[in-house]
Amino acid sequence: MTRATTVRAVLAAAVLLVSVLITLTMSPRLGLDLQGGTRMVLQAEDSDTAKADRESTDRTLEVLRRRIDSLGVTEPTLTRSGEDRIIVELPDVQDPRKAAEVIGKTAQLTFHAVQGPGEPAGGGGKGLTLPDEQGRELALGPAALSGAGVKEASASFDAQQGAGWTVSLDFHKDAGRDWTRLTGEAACHPVQDERRRVAIVLDKRVISSPQVSPTVACDTGLPSGSTQITGSFSADEARELALLIEGGALPVPVEIVEQRTVGPTLGAAAIDASARAALIGAAATALFITVVYRLFGALAAVALGAYGVISYAALVGLGVTLTLPGLAGFVLAIGMAVDANVLVFERAREEYAGRPGKSLRSSLTAGFKGAWSAVADSNVTTLIAAGLLFFLGSGPVKGFGVTLAIGVLASMFSALVIARALTEIAARSRFVADFRGVNGIAIPGRVRTWLTRRDPQLMRSPRRWLTVSAVLIAVAVAGIVVRGVNFGVEFTGGRLVEYSTSRPVDVETARSALAGAGFGDAEVTTAGAGDISVRTGDLDNDDEHALRAALAAEGGETTKVRDELIGPSLGDELRRNALIALAIAVLVQLGYLAIRFRWTFAVASVGALVHDVIILIGTFAWLGRTVDGIFLAALLTVIGYSVNDSVVVFDRVRELWAKARRKPLAEVANRAVLQTVPRTVNTGMGALFILTALAVLGGDSLEDFALALLIGIVVGTYSSVMTAVPAALLLERTSKVPPPGRTRAPRAGRGAGRRDPHDNGARV
Repeated sequence: MTRATTVRAVLAAAVLLVSVLITLTMSPRLGLDLQGGTRMVLQAEDSDTAKADRESTDRTLEVLRRRIDSLGVTEPTLTRSGEDRIIVELPDVQDPRKAAEVIGKTAQLTFHAVQGPGEPAGGGGKGLTLPDEQGRELALGPAALSGAGVKEASASFDAQQGAGWTVSLDFHKDAGRDWTRLTGEAACHPVQDERRRVAIVLDKRVISSPQVSPTVACDTGLPSGSTQITGSFSADEARELALLIEGGALPVPVEIVEQRTVGPTLGAAAIDASARAALIGAAATALFITVVYRLFGALAAVALGAYGVISYAALVGLGVTLTLPGLAGFVLAIGMAVDANVLVFERAREEYAGRPGKSLRSSLTAGFKGAWSAVADSNVTTLIAAGLLFFLGSGPVKGFGVTLAIGVLASMFSALVIARALTEIAARSRFVADFRGVNGIAIPGRVRTWLTRRDPQLMRSPRRWLTVSAVLIAVAVAGIVVRGVNFGVEFTGGRLVEYSTSRPVDVETARSALAGAGFGDAEVTTAGAGDISVRTGDLDNDDEHALRAALAAEGGETTKVRDELIGPSLGDELRRNALIALAIAVLVQLGYLAIRFRWTFAVASVGALVHDVIILIGTFAWLGRTVDGIFLAALLTVIGYSVNDSVVVFDRVRELWAKARRKPLAEVANRAVLQTVPRTVNTGMGALFILTALAVLGGDSLEDFALALLIGIVVGTYSSVMTAVPAALLLERTSKVPPPGRTRAPRAGRGAGRRDPHDNGARV
């Protein structure tokens, strides 16, 4: 066994050991749909400067969402109820009282000049007197600036100065000038004079009143980036203060009028059915790759199992909230993680078949080298999207970015470290190397054999395929215009009705009863002993009577205890941030692909992505399916899959074109497409096994999610070949950029002279 293989094996074993320990010792944080959580009802109240109307309540909701994100609670649900109430649902909160305390604070932060002890010395009555940290009364001048001017706040431990935990502030440009002026005026007073202090007030309480350093000259002041709030904070107090300041002040005060525990939105039967479907789909994928690639496929299936353990441990270790769509996406990622292995094995098959006499080990090594650029580029583009969704998005979009990034990194480790170590060890066996039917590399594969025999000229007429794509887009747009998009309650708002039944009714029974009465999209939760909470879209009085009757058939006498109109949980700001994050991610991907490939390839890839998104939305419009938060997760997954597929194809086009610069690009592209089709088919089949199992066996809760991904993967597979490549061919006719240069063969490294005992002399 070579040194590199030994290092990979040891690294894989160490990571797996840590992952298993995390899995066995830490519990996952489950979402509202799997475990339930805490529901709080907040009442917005009028203040001296603002009225608690719909507009101010919506602004307050978005500030609360930022605070909850900062608390580390992902996948929360926030909706406006009526004109001036906010319903907050937090999954798996360890300390609901602490969360309620932070959420309910108004966080009105102001900065004041200290005018001395006792009563204010002036200020036209606008000053105030407040006790400092030691309880001594200070006369404060009017507020010089507010928390709205704070650009960033972060908690840190100051070991050098001995100040303990502090909160560092960075101001926006105008506020920074106000801060410099405020500290410059304070510096004009003698050291130890009370007037040399600046008071930082949070909700009419002095949290820190530091004295300006003696090194600061009069009228010079402190720059905005060097401000620290000290005050003998504990670590939790400092972090809480930082998130309150950065989250911003509430536009209107809120009071918690109700707090209770709610059950999961999915019943045990639905969760069990989804788990069974996921296991069956994953097993089918493992069996499929084993049949196609024999022993090496079985080893790749083992690596996929390791991927599942590693990525799950990462999700649990980072405290990511796991929801049912998130878990389904996690299982789907197992199917898609096979892609890197398929790329390697198909390249190894090409090397073995194209160079007679080449050994199995040399072919496998060449396969890993040849597939590296495609694996790297496709995963880098996905990581770019994941990072931007995390940093620019909020709520479920931010959570999706974390899950996506973990999946990408874990899949690369699985394929390039674990699977490679296993296959390299197996390839050293004479038995594996000599028997073609065992290793799976020495046999060409049925798809590749059929394509080689038929040699179809798919790229002879690129306009034909673009015409087909244009027709598909036109049909999809027609569905959006004619049928309209059926947005779910997360986007449109609706009605929240709560009932008390004389007999206990579990969530699964209530959902089945409501589905039978025509309310299949209703979200049902238990809300205390004997209470059922139903969240649905537009509901008139006749519909409400029908809904109540359906519950009464199962729960006996049913009494309505709450009936409120609610706003969307995916509000305008969240949707706007999601769209901005997605647009920036696409633009950055476009720039990356233009640098790594060519601008024509980049534009064609993004065009194929837009093609996939429009067709998926249009198909759901024609089918009348609900577009909700689950659909949003599926759509983001499809976008990542589409770019990944296009990158793989264009990587092969670039490689072949560099070797045959004088050949027509259409001929080169056709050959590249035929060489990558086996990989595309096998990767797609791996994902389709899992999705089909989720759609058929996962129950109603995952049907739309699985359907969206089934459509997206089929359309994405088509567009990466029949839309992106033809579009690039037409764009290249207008491009004056010369063909790519041929890359140099890698120089022989250490051990280049060692001979493989199974090698017949051929070299890469």
